Amino acid sequence: MIRWNADQTALREGLARFGDDLSAGHIEGDEQAAFSHDKWRLIQKTGILSLPFDERYGGLGQSLLTTMYVLEGLGQTCRDGGLNFSVTTSIASTGVPLQAFGSPALKETYLPRIASGDAIGAHAITESEGGSDAMQMRTRAVRDGDDFILTGAKTFVSNGPVADVIVVYARTHPQGGALGVTAFLLDADMPGLTTGNPIKKMGLRTSPLSELFLDGVRVPKNRVLGRVGGGFMVLDHVMKREILYSFIVNTGEMQHRLARCLDYAKTRVSFGKPIGSYQSVANKIVDTKIRLETARKWLYDTAQRLEAGDNVTVDMAIAKLLTSESNLATSLAAVQVFGGNGYMSEYGLEKDVRNAVAGTIYSGSNEIQYNRIAAMLGLGK
Repeated sequence: MIRWNADQTALREGLARFGDDLSAGHIEGDEQAAFSHDKWRLIQKTGILSLPFDERYGGLGQSLLTTMYVLEGLGQTCRDGGLNFSVTTSIASTGVPLQAFGSPALKETYLPRIASGDAIGAHAITESEGGSDAMQMRTRAVRDGDDFILTGAKTFVSNGPVADVIVVYARTHPQGGALGVTAFLLDADMPGLTTGNPIKKMGLRTSPLSELFLDGVRVPKNRVLGRVGGGFMVLDHVMKREILYSFIVNTGEMQHRLARCLDYAKTRVSFGKPIGSYQSVANKIVDTKIRLETARKWLYDTAQRLEAGDNVTVDMAIAKLLTSESNLATSLAAVQVFGGNGYMSEYGLEKDVRNAVAGTIYSGSNEIQYNRIAAMLGLGK
């Protein structure tokens, strides 16, 4: 078990002060499926966006584990799951690769804006034809002197409609395989770059998602993150942090859900007894506790191994699978514990189910994770 020190605890407790304001109107916001710029300004005040970034760029210089610990607190205190997802997307999709692979000039220009939240980040990877198979990427980046010309289209771009800065992955060598993709840092207002309207979706509705179109966007070569042909190295670095950041938020959400279920099971009386005295109800709550603690342990243990430089390919896949499936299972259990009330939108629990479904799909679908683990076990050859 990790023992958190006073400074780490203070960071998390400081965030908790904003919980009520961040959660206000979360049910109505979900119904309207609208991103709240007012809530984003509140997020900026919490300082959470600056956690993992160097102090010289306006960050707090916190470790991977501390950042996760505070993000877990965000999940526990903020009921707006879409807002939580937009937060981790901006941090992981743009800030993380910029800090790890950006040139000094790019970092000086953009990291302070990402760390403060003055700029919202996104990344554009998935395409309609290839889906989870990034090797089938068709977006092209053709060299033209000191520039690259980007042409193509992306889909499922989280934060797309509200992003100021977008990391776009494009193929720079048609036959280059894994070495043929490059990551570029683009401003959302570059000529030729347009984003579609927000796409209606099942859950995480307050985190807008859209298509992105690149019609001959001229990008200076100094906007490359890492090196030309090193896009998959950038993406691998990003996806590890994306999984750890976004799914540790889910454990915080599960913790809040567990507390609600416990309180309800102790106070709701049926047939003359609190419903928690019935084994069928108690078992659901115990399963929720087990799933929560298992997911939390896998995420923090995987983060520790990642920081130690270990190969965490299998660990990351297991942690993602466990947490996403646990989040979905416990959200369904909460609806069942609350019965008819759980099915009503005013309790916010049915929204949790819809949000949780997304976790089995994004950051590499769970089917992809199974395939990855099987491959590491030597299967399918």
